Amino acid sequence: MKIDVLTLFPEMFSGVLGHSILHKAAEKGAVQYNVVNFRDFADNKHQTVDDYPYGGGAGMVLKTQPLFDAVAALKEQVEGNRTRVILLCPQGKRYDQKIAEELAKEDHLIFVCGHYEGYDERIREHVVTDEISIGDYVLTGGELGAMVVIDSVVRLLPEVLGNQESHMKDSFSTGLLEHPHYTRPSDFRGMKVPEVLLQGNHKLIEEWRNKEALRRTFLRRPDLLEKIDLTTEQEKWLNEIKKEYE
Repeated sequence: MKIDVLTLFPEMFSGVLGHSILHKAAEKGAVQYNVVNFRDFADNKHQTVDDYPYGGGAGMVLKTQPLFDAVAALKEQVEGNRTRVILLCPQGKRYDQKIAEELAKEDHLIFVCGHYEGYDERIREHVVTDEISIGDYVLTGGELGAMVVIDSVVRLLPEVLGNQESHMKDSFSTGLLEHPHYTRPSDFRGMKVPEVLLQGNHKLIEEWRNKEALRRTFLRRPDLLEKIDLTTEQEKWLNEIKKEYE
């Protein structure tokens, strides 16, 4: 996968892309990063990328020319026609694991990180394929949002995680929140690991994990239960869990 990032602050990405899983993914050849300052594409001597909005109002608006030309140049560097151009903005579609899994199947992603009051609408209409919001709040720019999306997508690429089953059982991937985890010691200051996890019966362990995932979802994110089709066994467990809290 090729990931291009268009930003006015490329230095913000060095720490994120240069460490941990994102760095290891690049080392393995699973992904190639390219962070570009789109100010370099401005066609004026002062390299301005913003201007006052028509009709007046507060703030500045990102101009069309630098971003149109930057995206075109990046597309030319990649073979094929499967490029998703992603605009990070509060008006975009709410980001979730389903979108992350969808983006992880693509060959080329371009992230557009804006600043100032907003974008010239023609950028949205003629350059961008996707508008994404990571939540109902406003950030100073799109950089942090892009980092969040890139992290969540890259970890889904084949052979990036040490255990390929890891992301398949993540919270939201199954529709439920993930079950609790424990490690040694089994007894820490009187706080004990559930006995079922110590007995080595993998069938019972898997059943416990499934039940606890259901319990955690019911207690913390009951809205998620409305979006998935539970099995007959899960329905039974859920009814038992509900009775415990009546």
